[in-house]
Formats: sequence, structure tokens, C-alpha cells
Amino acid sequence: MSEFKDIFPRGGENTAFAKYFVGQSYLNMLSLEQVVIGNVTFEPGCRNNWHIHHAKTGGGQILLVTAGRGYYQEWGKEPRELHPGDVVNIPAEVKHWHGAAPDSWFSHLAIEVPGEKTENEWCEPVSDSEYDRLK
Repeated sequence: MSEFKDIFPRGGENTAFAKYFVGQSYLNMLSLEQVVIGNVTFEPGCRNNWHIHHAKTGGGQILLVTAGRGYYQEWGKEPRELHPGDVVNIPAEVKHWHGAAPDSWFSHLAIEVPGEKTENEWCEPVSDSEYDRLK
């Protein structure tokens, strides 16, 4: 982990959402006012389950990659490799997952886009066979 250097503090183990992750993640909530922003750190191989950010209007999520190497994938599309400085705009109603590469720690800021009647739906885990195809 010596090469892994994040600009925000890692935060504690993400126990509140652990059932929606394969592997260990850490969460440091940076803002709970105006716009919710969390610094999410993933150990190598850790990823969250497929999920959907629902909203009547607005909503969705923005990821700002701050450290390490990871992946983002939308349902039915190829995974996208992520590096520090990458930005992912995730519209509401898009099923997706994100997490660390198998051999790298990974951190991103997760920004909840304000909207009306927003809620998250957690779905199935990313299967090992899907994940093992990543480089």
C-alpha cells in the first residue's frame, strides 16, 4: 500500500453498507449538508454490488477518482478502467457497480446528485466470474 496516496482521510470500515460490498471498504463522509459527499476507499479486489440510484427528477451520482486504480461498469456495457482524475457521471435509473482493481487500492469521492424522491436500490453482487475478467 506504500504507493497508494489519497488526498482525503480514509475513514473507518464501512460497516453500515458492508452487506452491499464484496471485500473491505472504508467510508469518510465529507459532507452531509447541501450535497452529500463521501470518500469511499476500496481494498484490492473490493467492489460494491450492482445498484441503481432512483429519482423522480434529478438524482444519480458523480464519482471523482482520487487514488489507485478501479473500475466502473453499467449493466450491459463493458467495464471502464478508472484512474486518479477520472470523472464518472451516473444518471439516475442506470444499473451499475464500481470498485477496486484486483491488484490495487482505489478511492473516489461519491457525490449524490440532488433530486426529487431519490433512493438507492441495491441488487446482486458482481459475480467472481464477471470480476475475474478484469485486467
